Amino acid sequence: MPEGPPVDCYEVLQISSNAEPETIHRVYRMLAQRFHPDNQDTGNDTKFREVNDAYHVLSDPERRAQYDVGHQKLRQDRWRFVSKSAEAENDFESEQRTRLTMLEILYTRRRAEPREPGVYIVDIEKMIGQPREHLEFPVWYLVQKKFISKSDNALLVITAEGVEYLEQNYQVSAPAKRLRAKND
Repeated sequence: MPEGPPVDCYEVLQISSNAEPETIHRVYRMLAQRFHPDNQDTGNDTKFREVNDAYHVLSDPERRAQYDVGHQKLRQDRWRFVSKSAEAENDFESEQRTRLTMLEILYTRRRAEPREPGVYIVDIEKMIGQPREHLEFPVWYLVQKKFISKSDNALLVITAEGVEYLEQNYQVSAPAKRLRAKND
């Protein structure tokens, strides 16, 4: 089993933890159709399995109740971590690194998959290893600056402005990183 943050079934189905069974079923059907491997336009085997697994947990009242106990603890732990971080001084350099890392991920995806350049926030969360709560501010900032766009289905995509910003920032920050590494 791969290491990493536990899967948030509610996030996979993009629903509230208070969602009614009918809502869970309706959203599942929509996402299952979208990500079904037979769908030539938007099929994605991995996403389809995630959606299917989440649905099987949340559609069974007994399994959902068990899941909710762990889910609530996970949310409390995440918010405890977030509130401790908020108490610390603002770390502007760390925030900038997070934004640049997000842009690098989206840039790489755009170059590698030009027809499907989008990345879901949950995937970025796994790659960066930061909880979603820590990524909401950088996403907001990058969208406001028009460095990334957010599609209707929550895919994040780098824009031309974002590519330009990343390339300019990378040119400035790469030599500085090498100098710091030499001095360390």
